[in-house]
Amino acid sequence: MAGWQLIITILFAFLFPITSAAIINYLERKILAWMQDRAGPLHTGPHGSLQLLADVGKMFFKEDVHAARTDKLLFLLAPSAFIAPVIASFAVLPFSPFIGLPGTALATGIVYLVAMSSLDVIGIIMASWGSNNKYALIGGLRAAAQMISYELPLILALVGVVMLTSVLANTGIGTISIREVIAFQSSSIWPGKGSPFLDFIFQGFTPWAWFILVQPLMLVIYYTCGLAETNRSPFDLPEAESELVAGYLTEYSGIRWGLFFLGEYGNMTIVSAIATSLFLGGWSGPGVAYLTAPGMTTGWVIVGNLLGIIYFILKVYVLCCIFIWIRGTLPRLRSDQLMQFAWLILIPVTLGNIVLTGLIYLVVSNLGLSNVVFLIVTAVINWVLLFGFIRLVSRATVVSTRHAQAPALRAVAHRRIVQARLSEHVETT
Repeated sequence: MAGWQLIITILFAFLFPITSAAIINYLERKILAWMQDRAGPLHTGPHGSLQLLADVGKMFFKEDVHAARTDKLLFLLAPSAFIAPVIASFAVLPFSPFIGLPGTALATGIVYLVAMSSLDVIGIIMASWGSNNKYALIGGLRAAAQMISYELPLILALVGVVMLTSVLANTGIGTISIREVIAFQSSSIWPGKGSPFLDFIFQGFTPWAWFILVQPLMLVIYYTCGLAETNRSPFDLPEAESELVAGYLTEYSGIRWGLFFLGEYGNMTIVSAIATSLFLGGWSGPGVAYLTAPGMTTGWVIVGNLLGIIYFILKVYVLCCIFIWIRGTLPRLRSDQLMQFAWLILIPVTLGNIVLTGLIYLVVSNLGLSNVVFLIVTAVINWVLLFGFIRLVSRATVVSTRHAQAPALRAVAHRRIVQARLSEHVETT
């Protein structure tokens, strides 16, 4: 059984990123077209669904152009260095109670995935430096600064989840295993327990115990940092075509460009998969835990695992659609706004959440109250902080915009004053 589990997981690790990139790319084209009152792909396949296959075929047969003065070794290895951590991350993502790579890496799943996500910047730096192109170099430096800056609040946002598992474990020791975090989001209390139908629905599927309800602010911050880590709008400064052509991708063409393209959508899927596992209950859904419980026949266990895969992928794609929605809604940030947002807002907020969660648990435990009281108090305070965070970001955006516009506004006001004085002088003469 372990051998089949390993084979199935490896196949998922290689095939799921490719198929996921194709599906998300098609969704992105169609959703953005719908938002902009366009039709999107139409002619290749039903409703343009095979357009990506045509694009991939074009990439395979397109000439692989190399600039004359590139650092050939770095230039050729950069796409592989970029996409390798993406595939390595998929290898330890549990898609269902059965499909997950057996081994020690999964026991430290959160640390492993964060480490893999931080390696992407190496491929980007290799591409920008090896291209021997000023546009590519500037794009690579922007990407490095952005990904390093947003890596810190991303990790701190996940600390809140680990703290919740420490409290729920009643041992003072939390977990960084993704499987165990998913298990902590399954409550043993549900209405009508003992009824076969309600047990089928709610065993293992208790949305009121999902960590999104206890730490919604941390989910928002993690997802925001995920946008920055994947260089998606509004954090797409490394690929700003208005001033950098294509950034670190300027000198790439053909299938090597396609590997960077595949890696970007793979990173989108990984960010959404981690958010699904840590905040949305992972593969949990009606019937999964019931059908995969010990003692069930092999046929029902297979059905339960297929249900788990469906639930997991649906949650992931919903979060990926939010990526697309944001791309069609928000304009690109300036470089100063991007850095200020990370260092002056996100990092203090995540550090404050860690301290606040610890203080709440200290007070509740000293008063002799239960963990349920701790979760309720933490959830209420976190939801209040979420709305305060939204208000803070909106005010900071207005202030930052006015500060950036101040020189231009002063110049316009000065020109109006000069014109007014000139007109007065003409009238008097």
